[in-house]
Amino acid sequence: MRLVSYSLAGGGLGDTARSGLVVGDEIVDLSDPAVGLPLTLRELLALGPPALDRAGRAPASAAVRHSMDAVRLRSPVTDPPSILAIGMNYKAHVAEMGREPPEYQYWFNKQRTAIAGPGDPIVLPPVSSMVDYEGELAMVIGRRCQYIPAERAMQVVAGFTVINDVSARDWQWRTPTFTVGKSFDSHAPCGPWLVTTDEVGDPGDLSIRTWVNNELRQDARTSDLIFSCADMISYLTTAFPLEAGTVIATGTPAGVGAGLSPPQFLADGDVVRIQIEGIGELSNPVVQGTSSGPVGLD
Repeated sequence: MRLVSYSLAGGGLGDTARSGLVVGDEIVDLSDPAVGLPLTLRELLALGPPALDRAGRAPASAAVRHSMDAVRLRSPVTDPPSILAIGMNYKAHVAEMGREPPEYQYWFNKQRTAIAGPGDPIVLPPVSSMVDYEGELAMVIGRRCQYIPAERAMQVVAGFTVINDVSARDWQWRTPTFTVGKSFDSHAPCGPWLVTTDEVGDPGDLSIRTWVNNELRQDARTSDLIFSCADMISYLTTAFPLEAGTVIATGTPAGVGAGLSPPQFLADGDVVRIQIEGIGELSNPVVQGTSSGPVGLD
């Protein structure tokens, strides 16, 4: 199944995101009373496998359908409890950055407010001149879990999507902890949908490619991962529980702007397009942000 969060373009539901199921060129409204699932995909996932089974039966119901052309796709999970990302997890990327393969998994978080959807602009903050792209496979956790052994880790994954781990490199490299440089507004585009695990197959052998303005920059397979998807979940849940809707970015392959000679960072007018085999394509324009005054003050 391809599960989405969407809102109607040009009115109707306005900016309210709803959960949906993609069927051909239409979206079935899973929150329609004929199906009876929650409004948000995060709430749906928290209900576990029975909710996914009900979603799979939705096309046979009388639920409202919308043409894909009539909706705005959002990030599959619009309000993830957390966005966790692993660094230095592709062998070739480690080499291009002049590093040694890590002995242990190297994790950081992106603030959940950085989330953005397909087609949303990646905003270049005025305070950074080194904004970079990072095409990545993302896992979405399907149930609250802890102490998960690697051999059973895929049982807690609801599905996979595409994420761009946009990075303000100058801010990222100021400190050993990457959170600030990884968390500017709009710097976690995600989508276009969540593809359930039964349709993806082996997440350890998928093609992943990234283009900037139709120039192919990243071209790899997830078989180049150092730590597997299962290893990541096992490692994280040894330390703390993962909640339904958590987005886990699994690392980026070689070809990031910072690794090129000379480096090539994103500029106003660029378009970043990431394609992962069996999942789909995420595309986002890049726009220059402007300085603004304080928000939240009288």
